[in-house]
Amino acid sequence: MDCVEVCPVDCFYEGDNMLVIHPDECIDCGVCEPECPAESHRPRHPAGLESWLKLNAEYASVWPNITVKREAPADAKQFDGVPDKLKQYFSVSPGRATKRT
Repeated sequence: MDCVEVCPVDCFYEGDNMLVIHPDECIDCGVCEPECPAESHRPRHPAGLESWLKLNAEYASVWPNITVKREAPADAKQFDGVPDKLKQYFSVSPGRATKRT
């Protein structure tokens, strides 16, 4: 969740078990990329990312905005790099996002 706190436009949204970036709010500044230990942030335009952009846009419109870093899930490192984890573990449920005051 380090990426959440450095985002200058607060474009992260929290689901039950993942974060998404609203593609229309993101300014592609790249600040979040080095902060992500799972290296899941990629530039918006390379080929093959269309399905991710669609998923991010869809869930950013229904999940709560998160602007404050919390502790990562206890099992975050265990799931880093697991193949097909979106297909196996994705939850449409919203998270419990928190905002700066």
